[in-house]
Amino acid sequence: MSPLATVQSVLARPFTSAVFFVSGVLYDTWTLTRIDRLQDNLILLFYLVALGFLVVLTGRLSVAIVEPAALEPHDSSISRFLIKAKPYYPKAMQFLFGGLFSAYAVFYSRSATLTGTGVFLGLLVLLLMANEFLRDRRLNVRLLVALFALASFSFFTFFLPVMVGTIGTWVFLLGAALSMGVTLLVVQLIYRRNPDRSQKKVVSVGGPAIALIGLLIGFYFLNWIPPVPLSMKFGGMYREVQKQDDRFVLSFDRDWYQVWKRSQNPFPADEPVYCFTAIFAPVALNTTVYHHWYFRPNDRTPFTHADRIPIKIAGGREGGYRAYTFKQRLDPGDWRVDVETEDGRVVGRVSVVVAEQGETGAIPRTFLY
Repeated sequence: MSPLATVQSVLARPFTSAVFFVSGVLYDTWTLTRIDRLQDNLILLFYLVALGFLVVLTGRLSVAIVEPAALEPHDSSISRFLIKAKPYYPKAMQFLFGGLFSAYAVFYSRSATLTGTGVFLGLLVLLLMANEFLRDRRLNVRLLVALFALASFSFFTFFLPVMVGTIGTWVFLLGAALSMGVTLLVVQLIYRRNPDRSQKKVVSVGGPAIALIGLLIGFYFLNWIPPVPLSMKFGGMYREVQKQDDRFVLSFDRDWYQVWKRSQNPFPADEPVYCFTAIFAPVALNTTVYHHWYFRPNDRTPFTHADRIPIKIAGGREGGYRAYTFKQRLDPGDWRVDVETEDGRVVGRVSVVVAEQGETGAIPRTFLY
């Protein structure tokens, strides 16, 4: 067997799709750094454009059902090459999907306290695996277009705020509109100059993708989408916070064996409590976030509003924009501080239990940030 035939045999095996997906994840993990780094965003943009190109090719060849044996002598060399390379398109798309969605998982997980991002990525992997077993060509194209719409939506949601230097509803809706436009362009290119084109088929392929984007817009207004590109780099509760040159001195108590602790929890009642956070924002992005204090006397009652304090932050610092708020004489119970955007989306959360305490033997410590 020739080397080329050996390579083709290996690539034809079922497990190679998973290998290419994992390869995209690993490559992405090694190469991507900050959400506002131009090189990283250009890599993701290249992935997205390449993915759209492959989705269009896959769609056109699937609709036309063209096989290499059906090639005519007058077909151009490029057309012959693209048609002959059709069996390898799924592997390339698996790599691109892996690269894109692993980056999205990292960026979105940094911007939320919830575990929805992990569920989202798991659902994506299941959809990609399901795509390997679907034999209906039209259903395959429909699924690929929907996944491409999801990739486009996820990209523009954080890319536009980085570019324009602000976040808000209008920026999000502009990103959603761009996602719809790019998705419709892909569908149009799939059926362009195709004699089998009909309005019904175009709607059946593009409709689910547009409906998916509409559903994600609804998620935004339900505050279910993390507030990328903001992310909380650090947060904790302290007895005192003081600025010393370019660093903050954070004071707290801990027992001698609690070497891993970098903040205080539980906290004694009737003492000042400082909530310190560091929020990362891209360069040139200036906005306002809020320390939203909540309280409940016990775990049988819901949290209720206690205070909401605005903090103006500036982007660019690798470790995040550092700021703190404090409260005097907290009542015993469960307290938490949600770091929120102006529209109420949660960037991060810091929790603490306040209790009446006697002498515990805890040792005063300081932590520089």
